[in-house]
Amino acid sequence: MTSIRKAFWGLPAFALAGMLAGCSIDAVIWGPDGYKVIQATESLVADLAAGENSDLLCADFAADLGTAADWSGRSAGEPEKFAARYWPDQAELNPQWSINLEGLPDGAGPGSDFPGDVFFREADDGGLCVVDITWTTLVSVG
Repeated sequence: MTSIRKAFWGLPAFALAGMLAGCSIDAVIWGPDGYKVIQATESLVADLAAGENSDLLCADFAADLGTAADWSGRSAGEPEKFAARYWPDQAELNPQWSINLEGLPDGAGPGSDFPGDVFFREADDGGLCVVDITWTTLVSVG
């Protein structure tokens, strides 16, 4: 059996084993740290889309949060260990993780600005806190 076929059949089996063990598919794919970033991002999006404040913001957080409408329809994307070569403007904030946001805000069209990436660092309590958010401009739809 080729390695591609092994991977094709092995991944579903691996995911099923993780789910049977009580893990979510995100924890199986991204590991416990990536899963924690996804969960924190989903909580942040839910809070801000509801027009509420979030307790996930770091004490020195200074970025624009926008409005509730900017967060509506968004969800956590793929978490990554922070890479300063891709995000030099955020390097001085010491993030450990970045995650892109998926989906479009309700009513977004070309020229709309909305949150695109969220940056986390470990908080004093061992959890995560948001240190920065970058914004994206939609160029076209379709």
